[in-house]
Amino acid sequence: MDFNKESEMTILDDYIPVIENSFRKQKISKEKLPTFKYAKDKLPKPLWDNHEDYISCYWRAWELAFKNLRRPYFWTGFVSNFIDTAFDGCTFMWDSVFMLMFGKYADRIFKFQGTLDNFYSHQHDDGFICRQINEITGRDKFTRWDPSATGPEIMAWCEWEYFLNFGDTERLKRVFPVLLSYHRFLKQTHTWPDGTYFSSGWGCGMDNLPRQQEGYSPPYSHGHMIWVDACAQALFDCRILIKMAEVLDKKEYIQELDMEANLLFKVINEKLWDEETGFYYDLWKNGEFNYVHHAGAFWNLIAETVPDARVDKFISALNDEKLFKTPHRVPCLAKDHKQYEKTGGYWCGGVWAPTNYMILKGLDKYKKYALSHEIAIEHLYAVVEVFKDTNTVFENYAPEFVKNGRPSQGNPAMKDFVGWTGISPISILFEFVFGIKPDAGNNKIVWDVTLLEKHGIEQYPFKTDGELTLICEERNSQDEKPIITFKSNIPIELEIIWGSENNKQSFIIKS
Repeated sequence: MDFNKESEMTILDDYIPVIENSFRKQKISKEKLPTFKYAKDKLPKPLWDNHEDYISCYWRAWELAFKNLRRPYFWTGFVSNFIDTAFDGCTFMWDSVFMLMFGKYADRIFKFQGTLDNFYSHQHDDGFICRQINEITGRDKFTRWDPSATGPEIMAWCEWEYFLNFGDTERLKRVFPVLLSYHRFLKQTHTWPDGTYFSSGWGCGMDNLPRQQEGYSPPYSHGHMIWVDACAQALFDCRILIKMAEVLDKKEYIQELDMEANLLFKVINEKLWDEETGFYYDLWKNGEFNYVHHAGAFWNLIAETVPDARVDKFISALNDEKLFKTPHRVPCLAKDHKQYEKTGGYWCGGVWAPTNYMILKGLDKYKKYALSHEIAIEHLYAVVEVFKDTNTVFENYAPEFVKNGRPSQGNPAMKDFVGWTGISPISILFEFVFGIKPDAGNNKIVWDVTLLEKHGIEQYPFKTDGELTLICEERNSQDEKPIITFKSNIPIELEIIWGSENNKQSFIIKS
């Protein structure tokens, strides 16, 4: 056997997906940026009787978002127009994913997804993509070996969410090799010998969350620790890449991804679960749990890591007033920690749109629709109450009502943060308060009707050309059958769910 030849082929096989990265050769975008004035009449139009402030907050979020659209400088290596993170002159991987979660509703006006194209165009030969890139110079903020250099591993989730909305297989073909290469890089460089993952405060996005042992820096160090959120995100990423591979008929990649997913499922449930307290924790290098209740553990919901027998015990923490059930849920750090701050303290108690959105999505995976709706209502109420006082939205919010008995922004928290807080009055309003959820793969909209007031959306975008009207009339009780106005310019199925018994009815619209 020619050892050198076999090694060369193995290395080449690992790098094939990077070679297939078409974004590295893509020509720079030259489209003009749309203004909010131009876009407003084309955006989805929500209505909700007697909730005018919520509708005003929705439009204000879009106004701020369109102010943050940018064109790339030709020398940066960026290839697409993008939405700025609204933070410090850099584009951030973590922020961008969540900005795109509401940007999908304006896809026909501006390609918010192009924001990720700029990360893909900067992918290195070994699959590395820096999590923070300077918008003026186009330079990576970190070297690849820094624990804070990249992450969290959630770009595939964002791409899959867009696929559920639009069913764009051509987009999947382009992004799959990039995302597979990125996953392989993290598997090579951000894992311990047992296959578990590590990160850092900056790398996981929760900068100052106190979770490492003393002597390690929360923002910068991996702490020689197994990170519960990084492990769940890697498992989630494997499962999404498998779905992409199935859609694209790239079955040759499924075995490696499935093997890692199974390993991570096993190790998360054997090493990171504590039966006595019913929670998943980070694991210190000495083999002890850190016993820090933080929102990162809830990535196990969206990754579907939690066995059925553990689900109720695990999510009970969200209803525990000693932990996460604050007047405004869900604080990133639970109340039982000595560093929890009722005013927010950034990630030491702050309530954040991205982690809330992740938790709501995860609860839906386990059909906990009533709880996801309840938390969504609480969160949106707090955001809108602050908006009424300030005419803006903030980076994060306080978990307790500390300002004259009313919600307030977090401390510290940047204002005009759209930014990812656009998720709250747009995506959370549509998907968890109204309960409207798309499934383009099955040409279907599922509407879990919970509100009693008249509500709905006009000009709702679905798939490539679909434009829908979804209006529910006022009802007297949860169990009263909804009267729905549903219009579509394309053939589509609508499934309505309502009431305590989860009544269902489906309609086929032929356009």
